[in-house]
Amino acid sequence: MRMLSERPSTATALKWLGFVTAVWVQSISGNNYTFSNYSDALKSLMNLTQVQLNNLSVAKDVGKAFGLLAGLASDIFPTWVLLLIGSIEGLLGYGAQWLVVSKTINPLPYWAMCMFLCMGGNSTTWMNTAVLVTCIRNFRKNRGPVSGILKGYVGLSTAIFTDLCNALFSSSPAYFLMMLSIIPFAVCLTAMVFLREVPPSATASEIAEESNYFNLFNMVAVIVAVYLLGYDFLGSQLQGHVIDMIFSVILLALLALPLIIPAYIAIKSWLDTRAKDDIEDQNVEPLLAQEVVDDSQHQEEVAVVADAAAKEEEAANEEVKKSQPSIGEEHTIFEAFKTIDFWVLFVSFLCGVGTGMTVMNNMGQMASALGYTEVSIFVSVLSIMGFFGRIISGTVSEYYIKEAALPRPLFNAASQILLALGYVIMAIAIPGSMYIGSVIVGLCYGVRLAITVPTASELFGLKYYGLIYNILILNLPLGSFLFSGLLAGLLYDAEATTTPSGGNECYGAHCYSLCFLIMAGACLIGCALDVVMAMRTKDLYKKISASKRSKSVVNGR
Repeated sequence: MRMLSERPSTATALKWLGFVTAVWVQSISGNNYTFSNYSDALKSLMNLTQVQLNNLSVAKDVGKAFGLLAGLASDIFPTWVLLLIGSIEGLLGYGAQWLVVSKTINPLPYWAMCMFLCMGGNSTTWMNTAVLVTCIRNFRKNRGPVSGILKGYVGLSTAIFTDLCNALFSSSPAYFLMMLSIIPFAVCLTAMVFLREVPPSATASEIAEESNYFNLFNMVAVIVAVYLLGYDFLGSQLQGHVIDMIFSVILLALLALPLIIPAYIAIKSWLDTRAKDDIEDQNVEPLLAQEVVDDSQHQEEVAVVADAAAKEEEAANEEVKKSQPSIGEEHTIFEAFKTIDFWVLFVSFLCGVGTGMTVMNNMGQMASALGYTEVSIFVSVLSIMGFFGRIISGTVSEYYIKEAALPRPLFNAASQILLALGYVIMAIAIPGSMYIGSVIVGLCYGVRLAITVPTASELFGLKYYGLIYNILILNLPLGSFLFSGLLAGLLYDAEATTTPSGGNECYGAHCYSLCFLIMAGACLIGCALDVVMAMRTKDLYKKISASKRSKSVVNGR
């Protein structure tokens, strides 16, 4: 029986309601990965070459470079301010693109389109920073599951937008951009009301209860992913307005399903309060006996905590003379810059997400080069597999840290090997290589994002986490520029033929084969760096594992 002080409260219900709205924000904040859904429309409307089109995608990703502002703001302003800035910026950035593609206004100058694409890309940094920083601080003892769930829904967001647009608007690029501009704005306004920083759970039982709730979130997310995947492969055979409307309603209901958790906590809190009032009116002797048991348990827990605190204080005293904090302690951004670990993590992250962004930005042209006329299914599969990569790696890595002290970077190393294999398969263009590549790239890209988020917080602390996270995210525009804007764009144009309108086209496996092989080599370099990182942090993860196991022992008394 739990102590009365540990009963769920209204504040707990509101904390979980805030997490639900955070999930909704992440469900609509992956719009940066949807460029392939309307890139062909921009290319034909503006008569662009592939390099020019790829530079538009780079401008979109450069918006993430200004995420440093969001990181700095996260240490100064409350969550709702960050959400408001992101939602307004997204409304303007994607709204301007919508007006152009819908032909409501004439095509804007190339520099202006770059600016609005940059604004759209930057909008997501404010949303993601607000959500990740707030939730990791609120649930700091369950960082892996938090990262996996939130980043998982970011992965699903592309499929959510793509499939809803397919169902409601027949894949119209103009309507797709309209959704990207309006829906995130409305969702962020809702999250502004409920998502805020609250004190994290303090007892082992509360932390364990959080894990149970996160398991429920994982289950719902998997159901959403499977539902979307089923629609991708069966939707074309079940066409019809009624079918499409039913699909859309069920999808929205599944996204609302996590509301059951804060509702359950609120009802349980109310029932516990009623039960407590009834017990106080009864004989107090059994309560006194129970208090003796609870007091004994409390003393035992206090002794364990005191022992752990003494060890932490002893370790702190040993380090007090050091000017540079050790890995695992709180780092300022400049202190993090002085460590080898930060730069190993930074470069290995570049090798994974930089190459992954190249596939996402060029999926439309890659599929067209191999003769596919419908590319939305590949965009959606990338998104859904990215979800599975995020959700599985977050939970599994947390389990193996606790049970075997396995460093998180080892999961990144494994994903880089698989990613290199996927690029080789796409380079040789075997039958079905685009489907295989979409699955592998999506899965590994998701692992890379979900693992790096908690790893950074474990290595450099939470105090300046918002800024450190956004500096790592600089790899998205940097990788997009190096691998997509330069490598993929230049190699494609070298193989393409010019069209009468001034653009260019390329058909055949040779269009991207060399690009894929170079990216495979980059992933192998990233794998080697991840192994180095795992070796350097093995002692840290032994300490984290011991801490998690000791809390489990206390909780299992």
